[in-house]
Amino acid sequence: MQIPTLETSRLILRAPGPQDFAPFADFYASPRADFVGGPLSPELSWRMLAMEIGHWTLKGFGRWTVETRDGGDIVGMVGLFEPEGWPEPEIGWDLFNGFEGKGYATEAGEAARAYAYDILGWTTAISLVKPDNTGSASVAQRLGARHDGDFTHERHGFMHVYRHPAPDALVNGGVEAYA
Repeated sequence: MQIPTLETSRLILRAPGPQDFAPFADFYASPRADFVGGPLSPELSWRMLAMEIGHWTLKGFGRWTVETRDGGDIVGMVGLFEPEGWPEPEIGWDLFNGFEGKGYATEAGEAARAYAYDILGWTTAISLVKPDNTGSASVAQRLGARHDGDFTHERHGFMHVYRHPAPDALVNGGVEAYA
């Protein structure tokens, strides 16, 4: 499967691969991963990275590794997610340690959403956010998503559902992200 590369003014969203394991495992070993199923051992982090890569093959979409254009720093994973047990297709983001608070999740989330709507033809998307994850809730709100109910996952527990604006409600769909 050919995974597309997206570009924004500051970021490159590219296919995840084995070269991403070290920062991926560092993130999943840290308390920052509490909201996304961590902390995890290196072995379980490796399995999680394999799931991220395999999601592309199983679903035809997935999350990208996000790196800065001006230095190649790997800042996190952002993109489209719908594993078994998820209520609907999601736009999700995990920023690695030290890269939060710079607007990267919002910028990459906009590019991922534009791809979902304009290329994949999605008509709606959600983001799932744990109640105490105020940073992630802020990103969802900056993307225009609004609280639209709750969901309880068998492993991740209780989460808020944030509904993104429909494609025709967006002023700028972001076609330039993948042009």
